[in-house]
Amino acid sequence: MAILVTGGAGYIGSHTVRKLKEKGYDVVVLDNLSRGHIESIPENTRFEKVDLLNEQDLMNTIKKYPIDAVIHFAAFAYVGESVENPGLYYQNNVVGSFNLIKVINELGIKKFVFSSTCSIYGNPENIPISENELANPINPYARTKYMIENILNDFDTSHGLKYVALRYFNAAGDSDDGLIGESHDPEPHLIPLVLYTALGKRVSIKIYGDDYPTKDGTCIRDYIHVNDLADAHIRALDYLENGESTVINLGTGDGYSVKEIIDEARRITGEKIISEIVERRPGDPAVLIADNKKAKKILGWIPEYNLVRILETAWNWHKNQKY
Repeated sequence: MAILVTGGAGYIGSHTVRKLKEKGYDVVVLDNLSRGHIESIPENTRFEKVDLLNEQDLMNTIKKYPIDAVIHFAAFAYVGESVENPGLYYQNNVVGSFNLIKVINELGIKKFVFSSTCSIYGNPENIPISENELANPINPYARTKYMIENILNDFDTSHGLKYVALRYFNAAGDSDDGLIGESHDPEPHLIPLVLYTALGKRVSIKIYGDDYPTKDGTCIRDYIHVNDLADAHIRALDYLENGESTVINLGTGDGYSVKEIIDEARRITGEKIISEIVERRPGDPAVLIADNKKAKKILGWIPEYNLVRILETAWNWHKNQKY
């Protein structure tokens, strides 16, 4: 089975490409390298530098290969940036994804795994968050993902394009061997920023508010290892062999506060890691934890990595970061 992976040079995409190749899949990576890293793609992997905004290049490239299914990661994913420049996100994420969906539909490719986000739920009313929670995206990034889910639903209804939209929570951690990992510029995520502080690349780690209604006053999030995410995408491919289109939350079902992350990072790194309390960020919910029952039932998926292992693999990568 030949799998097209868009955004396969990115953080989650590159880990998924690795897993696919380990399991014997024939993989074609498509990435424009605007935010991905060519170094993260395994050797002897077919790679095409193509921008999803160029529909003709996209068509010509995909036609070269006997593609059976698509895993679509390629997107911009910074919430703050999306608020400051929504046009960039609607063009890159929505138009690019629409071009991809249109092209593969014309080519008769009918299986699609989509990298979506729990941000679609906005400020949820129920914790843990199930797929039955009302979609209420509160920033342009989340709205682009929800728009793409709706496009996929329409193409399923009209053309039989079957898809799984994986709404995942906080991706974290890096490869066990330390060869590939998280590398964003700028880096928006808590765990890398904490570890940059441990390495002396930052003076301190900012805690945005310590007066939330949680056990220690800081926000609680559900952290999931990137390899567990990669495994779920492959299971979604298997599911689509006979399954109907659906959306599935991906998270561990466990939540950790910002202070707990920092304390555990201090233990693992042996570094002091100075933190400072600053004002809350607008729109940060107090608690986001996944209800992952559907993922377990539909995909047979059970996360293998706990928080300690997430931080250990992240620390190993950031100490020796290669790109």
